[in-house]
Amino acid sequence: MISEIFEKSVLIFGCGSILWGDDGFGPAVIQALQERYRLPADALALDVGTSIRDILFDLVLSDRKPRKIFIIDAVEYPNRAPGEVFEIPVAGIPEKKTSDFSLHQFPTVNMLQELKEHSRIDITILVVQVETIPEEVRPGLSPAVTRAVDTACRHLLAALPAEESD
Repeated sequence: MISEIFEKSVLIFGCGSILWGDDGFGPAVIQALQERYRLPADALALDVGTSIRDILFDLVLSDRKPRKIFIIDAVEYPNRAPGEVFEIPVAGIPEKKTSDFSLHQFPTVNMLQELKEHSRIDITILVVQVETIPEEVRPGLSPAVTRAVDTACRHLLAALPAEESD
């Protein structure tokens, strides 16, 4: 399936660790997309856990790039309600990231910026406001974030490029 990232025009990456409560939102969205929704043939939904940096690095170096990338993750953002789904720009990634994904850290943001600016890939970061990230291993999403999974799926499907929709 990893080789498909160089063949598909739309990539959807679910980020986070299922072991840390609401941080498992990205993987939960990918699982829901794969089990309950129909994606266009030219779209790939992939649970990348906490390994998106390697994939972004491969995309930066590749001659074949997608037209659109969606990154799905959980964040702790000021003035947002738990379970609220919203988009943030690459530059809007919070300095204090609650997950192991650490999207804001070098080199991930730099790679996202390079992909966006130099390859003209449309990058959307779709996040959910966490209710809680436990201090010890505790799998499972909070009720608010569980309810947000289908909201995120519908948002993603509506945001797919028009020529990609069925």
